[in-house]
Amino acid sequence: MNLVIDVGNTLVKLAVFDSGILKHKKTCVKTDFLATLGEFFENFPSIDNSIVSSVAHFSEQQISKLEKLCNVLLLDHTTTVPFINKYGTPKTLGIDRIALASAAVHLYKNKNVLVIDAGTCITYDFINSENEYLGGAISPGISLRYKSLHTFTDKLPLLEANNSKLLIGNSTATSIHAGVVNGVLYEIDGFIEAYKNNYENLTVILTGGDAHFLRDTIKNDIFANSNFLLEGLNHILEYNKH
Repeated sequence: MNLVIDVGNTLVKLAVFDSGILKHKKTCVKTDFLATLGEFFENFPSIDNSIVSSVAHFSEQQISKLEKLCNVLLLDHTTTVPFINKYGTPKTLGIDRIALASAAVHLYKNKNVLVIDAGTCITYDFINSENEYLGGAISPGISLRYKSLHTFTDKLPLLEANNSKLLIGNSTATSIHAGVVNGVLYEIDGFIEAYKNNYENLTVILTGGDAHFLRDTIKNDIFANSNFLLEGLNHILEYNKH
């Protein structure tokens, strides 16, 4: 059994995989990690390998505790990955994007795949049918766009995301919603169309915290998968066992 650990700025996601199948997952705050870790090993004593993807600081105490329980792979830019990385600055490529690319080559082998991760930022990652990661794009996510309008102007209010589907806002609030939400949707659909024009038989994956908010309003055909990053981390762990 494998334990996949994705460490964010405030939250930690843990998931158990058995023979490639996701059996259980849980999200906790970082301060509860050790207690949650103990709970996982109590419920799944067959865990013998783990991978840690940390985009934020993970303490030596937490790593040490994990290493006493199982074999640990710390994912970084020196880790062997199941694709050819053609990114111009591989050392600056985000660990989360590496995991997403790994999931793409595992689940959609020898296909042109565009992975869209809608979170704090919206990342676009492209893997071609030759198993090559070429790069992609990074743009502000939904919440970041709302916050930017409020922070960098004098009078615009800070609003919560609202999928109102309005084209024409008739107040300041509805105008902000129309601008942010439609802007994101048009951006995503525009990227998909541009990739389709350049790469045949394109498969598009939508994941990330805002995927549920966007999936029903994107015009292009997509596959929504909230566990895509976790599956990618598990594949990297399996790939490094051999």
